[in-house]
Amino acid sequence: MISVTELRNGTKVEMDGGLWECLDYSHLKMGRGGAKVVTKFRNMESGAIVDRTFNSGEKLQDIYVEGKKMQYLYKDGEDFVFMDMDTFEQVHLGPALVSDAAKYMKENTEVEVAMYGDKALSITLPNQVILKIVQTDPGVRGDTVSGGTKPATLETGAVVQVPLFVEQETSVKVDTRTGQYLSRA
Repeated sequence: MISVTELRNGTKVEMDGGLWECLDYSHLKMGRGGAKVVTKFRNMESGAIVDRTFNSGEKLQDIYVEGKKMQYLYKDGEDFVFMDMDTFEQVHLGPALVSDAAKYMKENTEVEVAMYGDKALSITLPNQVILKIVQTDPGVRGDTVSGGTKPATLETGAVVQVPLFVEQETSVKVDTRTGQYLSRA
């Protein structure tokens, strides 16, 4: 158990029958009476965001979330199949859990999966991935003042803005956090 005064951004707790991650917190000292802790939590299973106010003496059950290295293998219908790199077990994860990460995952991509017991909570991609451009228009110079861009479709289906000089079938490095082109690979 931890006191609500020990909450920090990223702290994971169990409350109201669910798993929650602290997104924001602030201590509020009243002129009279006890201090309060105003927090913002995100449900790690549904993604819902809730504001909660606690008295300074309250306690919450903290949880330990383990990060496991897994490798993305293939898509099976709606589910994504991952392999645990230590035990070689295959795990099926739903599209709600994978969500935006699917735009930058191709076969054999290694990811970090946050696990609580046997339950997967979230997926963290590497900060940069190298993907091939499968479709983009030829770059036409002229109407740009400095460094024009054009849309390019990657092998995973994601669309990123690339400089005019980048051509089809080129491998590019993409930042998975922002979805921006970084460089040619």
